[in-house]
Amino acid sequence: MAKRPASAPVTSDLLGLQGLSASALRELLTATRELATRGVKGDELRGHIVASLFFEDSTRTRTSFAIAVKRLGAEVVELIGAGSSVSKGETLIDTARNVEAMGVSAFVVRAKQAGSAAMIARAVGPPVINAGDGKHEHPTQGLLDTYTLAEAKGRLEDFDLTGLRVAIVGDIASSRVARSAVAAFSTLGAKVVCVGPPGMVPGGFAALGATVGGSLDGVLPAMDAVMMLRIQFERHGEGKTPAPAGAEAPKASPIASVREYREFYALTPERAAKMKKGAVVMHPGPINRGIELDEAVADGPRSVIMRQVTHGVLVRMAVLRWCLGAR
Repeated sequence: MAKRPASAPVTSDLLGLQGLSASALRELLTATRELATRGVKGDELRGHIVASLFFEDSTRTRTSFAIAVKRLGAEVVELIGAGSSVSKGETLIDTARNVEAMGVSAFVVRAKQAGSAAMIARAVGPPVINAGDGKHEHPTQGLLDTYTLAEAKGRLEDFDLTGLRVAIVGDIASSRVARSAVAAFSTLGAKVVCVGPPGMVPGGFAALGATVGGSLDGVLPAMDAVMMLRIQFERHGEGKTPAPAGAEAPKASPIASVREYREFYALTPERAAKMKKGAVVMHPGPINRGIELDEAVADGPRSVIMRQVTHGVLVRMAVLRWCLGAR
């Protein structure tokens, strides 16, 4: 049961983008645009302390949240799984409650368990921002992907994505990024097609607003943007080291081999040459170069991958302000 009293300041959790209205999405994206164009005072959240609870590995998300907090004038306390009492058997809820008792204004939570951020949000008073929960959602990534797409296609004025077509390609079944991106893109009017091997593209994504397709070559020439996803070997029992390009896939993997995957689903320079004029390449990272995306494409003129990283800080600043009632 949530502990927030009725008299508490207006705050909001951000647990996912599925079900979030177009107006709420546009509010967050507009706030991001204003930060990008007008900057920030640097003291809007002075006096606040944000607890960053990361029980799963992260580079971009954890670092960009830390930078976002500091740019807003707040302080961040970072707790990672290996250095926390969770490694001793303490539950996520007990950890969050103990941190709350020390006096924090908000939580940023990443964990391997789907629904973990929502579970913590029900147990604590401060707002909770989901920084990725299992295979469920990654809302701030979905927002920064949406902002990057809007920027690339000249839609920053109203964030209306009507008429745009986006392909999300790869290990979609394992991807919380895909779930958040499908929700945001489709809510704002874009048409999304999910492409990958049958074992990696669940038919259930159609219920989220996407079309499910099997052939990258069949859809590529019509796309305005292509978002490539890595194969999440760690979620297929492979551990954390990606298989080399010529290796057989592990028995738990939904693909026969990485070589075969590349043949049908990798974005190579030859495939990128078939994309329409002005179409862009996206990737949430980390990239497994030479598997789903070749170096020449990742670093080429169509790539907006580094823009995604840059926008990550701005989006997370906007979300922190939104969640703490400073909007």
